[in-house]
Amino acid sequence: MSQSVRVRFAPSPTGHLHVGGARTALFNWLYARHHGGMFILRIEDTDRSRSTDENIGDIVAALRWLGLDWDEGPPSPGYRQTERFDLYREHARRLVAAGRAYYCACTPEQLEAERAEAQAKNETFRYSGRCRALGLTAGALRLRIPEEGTTVVDDLIHGPVTFDHRQLDDWILLRSDGTPTYNFCVVVDDVTMRISHVIRGNDHLSNTPKQVLCYEALGYPVPAFAHVSMILGPDRARLSKRHGATSVQAYREQGILPEAMVNYLARLGWSSGDQEIFSRAELVERFDIKDVSSSGAIFDQTKLEWLNHEYIKTVDGRRLATLVTPFLTPAGLTPPAEATRFVGMLDTLRERGKTLRELVEVGRFYFERPSEYDARSASKLFTPAGVERLGALIERLAAVEPFTPASLEALYRELAEAMGLKLVDLAQLTRLAVTGRTASPPLFDVLGLLGREETLARLRAARDAAAKAAR
Repeated sequence: MSQSVRVRFAPSPTGHLHVGGARTALFNWLYARHHGGMFILRIEDTDRSRSTDENIGDIVAALRWLGLDWDEGPPSPGYRQTERFDLYREHARRLVAAGRAYYCACTPEQLEAERAEAQAKNETFRYSGRCRALGLTAGALRLRIPEEGTTVVDDLIHGPVTFDHRQLDDWILLRSDGTPTYNFCVVVDDVTMRISHVIRGNDHLSNTPKQVLCYEALGYPVPAFAHVSMILGPDRARLSKRHGATSVQAYREQGILPEAMVNYLARLGWSSGDQEIFSRAELVERFDIKDVSSSGAIFDQTKLEWLNHEYIKTVDGRRLATLVTPFLTPAGLTPPAEATRFVGMLDTLRERGKTLRELVEVGRFYFERPSEYDARSASKLFTPAGVERLGALIERLAAVEPFTPASLEALYRELAEAMGLKLVDLAQLTRLAVTGRTASPPLFDVLGLLGREETLARLRAARDAAAKAAR
């Protein structure tokens, strides 16, 4: 098996990488790595009107972000369909010479009339084959499909699927202008790249009997097929933009970690017992395409965010800082110059943000002073007594040494006892003063990270606001 497994992911660069495509790429990658095989990236860019180099760059970037490295593919030449037209034409000539394909001169009007006739009879349109025996030497090139019999696709996920030849038509290999069609390119690409297993979306299953017959007409062995179910929205319709974000890039911009995305996509239709969280090594060790469900998998944003939060809580602090940094500038914030301090800030926020973007928002108080205070809390705490307590805190905090969480907690306990208060009375007042609200990470950690001068500046501003409110 290790010498024979060669799988491919072949996106069309007509947009960003959809999460469905990303899962297909992941399943191919896992299957190759599990069996010690090869994972090939191929770009199916024959749709010249919609395929762009920019989209190719976006797809490549998304795959690299997910950590899905390929053994063959771009930037090496020969892995874009537009670079392989001579190869397609060569195989077309072989089919003509063997009598397995014929030229068709039917006009669009003739074909449309046949289609309309089929619709009137409530039948699926199937080309009549009127040019089969004419011996033409020009026109569109069609594959000669057997008029009787069946083709059975032994799908690794769905089991045997039978297709009656009477329901298939002589499909076009080359258009009248000589350009190859998708189904023909796929066959030629897969056989010349020695693809052993074709793992792709379930929407391609209807194309498979046509492709199998083309393999056979060319005299090539047929690869194994596995058609992965569609990813569905909560309403069980195929996942689309109306359900929200659908591209890998969009989830990256939301602040999803790549390892969380890989873990979540792997669990969409595949399982290994009741385990939810897998390392990449565990996925490679356990994955097998035969364990993938044939049923549609529902994309659950809430579960993805839960999983992402689990990764945020355990990711290395310096790496978390690197991941969060790109989200600061769009939020109008600047990271602290001191890396260790930034890591410490994020460590206090891990439990409070499900995404990298949320971490920035819940930790905004670290980067900027409160522009306003929670009104309900301020009405209770910014009183004449609050003004007095803030003054006492400013005086004591200016002199405490060292300015560390342990020293600060001891000071607060001592001052609360001296003033006949509970610790929470001073703590909540301080939280409101330095963050603008009364919910925050552990207070003394926050003060230590803000530092003496910033803490004092915020307390003084809060005292002024409290004095103004008390008048």
